Amino acid sequence: MEALNSIVGAINGVVWGPLMLVLILGVGFFLQVGLKFMPILKLGTGFSLLFKGREGQGEGQISPFNALMTSLSATIGTGNIAGVATAVFLGGPGALFWMWMTALVGMATKYAEAVLAVKYREQDELGNYVGGPMYYIKNGLGAKWAWLGVAFALFGAIAAFGIGNGVQANGVAQVLEANFGLNTSVTGVVLMILTAAVILGGITRIGAVAGKLVPFMAVAYIIAGLLVLLINIGNIGYALNLVFTHAFTPSAAEGGFAGAAVWMAIRFGVARGVFSNEAGLGSAPIAHAAASTKGPVNQGLIAMLGTFIDTIIVCSITGLAIIASGAWTSGESGAALTSLAFETTLPGIGGYLIAIALSIFAFTTILGWSFYGEKCVGFLMGHKILMVYRIAWIVMIYFGATADLGFIWLLADTLNAMMAIPNLIALALLSPVVFKLTKAFFASNGASESGETAAK
Repeated sequence: MEALNSIVGAINGVVWGPLMLVLILGVGFFLQVGLKFMPILKLGTGFSLLFKGREGQGEGQISPFNALMTSLSATIGTGNIAGVATAVFLGGPGALFWMWMTALVGMATKYAEAVLAVKYREQDELGNYVGGPMYYIKNGLGAKWAWLGVAFALFGAIAAFGIGNGVQANGVAQVLEANFGLNTSVTGVVLMILTAAVILGGITRIGAVAGKLVPFMAVAYIIAGLLVLLINIGNIGYALNLVFTHAFTPSAAEGGFAGAAVWMAIRFGVARGVFSNEAGLGSAPIAHAAASTKGPVNQGLIAMLGTFIDTIIVCSITGLAIIASGAWTSGESGAALTSLAFETTLPGIGGYLIAIALSIFAFTTILGWSFYGEKCVGFLMGHKILMVYRIAWIVMIYFGATADLGFIWLLADTLNAMMAIPNLIALALLSPVVFKLTKAFFASNGASESGETAAK
């Protein structure tokens, strides 16, 4: 196991090195500039379309609203609770600033992903719409780039078991054992049963469950987090000062905090930001490709909200609660750190709130990522293998719940980057298509998109 840890650690150091930061932030900034900062300026338009998109508006299996909820079900998970805490523990308060920067450019990335996903989507043998990076690479870049699409699908199929399965199940098992004394094996079995009840029904059932559960859990967590911030309101200014100061200067050792260089703040802020909102990862467009939307830009405007909601709102609440409460210097890490911040502020109930929130967040992430993984496998092997994949997915939950957390985090972090590389290359090469569709859409006040014909 030590040898495997060393190998994965060495790969992680390469794929999350300077090149990856340049790719993620560089491609996102390039798209944001090319779009003339439209994703930020048109944020209100996106929310308006989201409200109108509760019903299907074109060809596809799920409504635009449920497509976003499915993608959010996969992003709002342990990354928002344990991931943010880990970033602050390893990179200091400044890591939160770099999470924000990742999100601001990531809005353009997520927009572009969804636009391309809808434009280049296909219908599979069962008549369902399928799309995502592997399809916009194949249909947008042509045969000479086919290997890149295969690489993404292969990384995605494997990564799903770490990012969307093992990490999530492990997080639930650990936090329920710590707070309620529930055996990890019991948690694993219960998660298996609940997951099977949903994913065996396919994207329609996943979307229906996500459409009801995600809004409820997100709003509940935001209210609880805002209460923690309200109680610590006198420390908010100090917390924000730490965030901006330590984004550019080293964080000195304090209490149980070991200190962190600026590079660590950037590295862990970007890594955990991407792990949380998945902008550039190429996962979310797989869900958005199934939306019954009027066209690519309509769905892109809805898709970009996922990054804003996940990081700018939910992750910010977690990060500021940890810093403002003073828990960040305790020496705790991961979900235990977030739990300490809430428990310190809300004695007797804070820890339980985090345990319940993390459990629900992680469960919906398992549902969302099961869909991503099976679409990657379907691209590689066809739809006949999908039931086998679903069964393997359900069984793997048990092993994730009882495995070593440290290695799972390391593996998931590494596979994150390996998925992102082919997707980011494709986004850069297909950016002219995104810019052209966006310009035409706003020049005609949205009238240029009508059903699937606009997407072809």
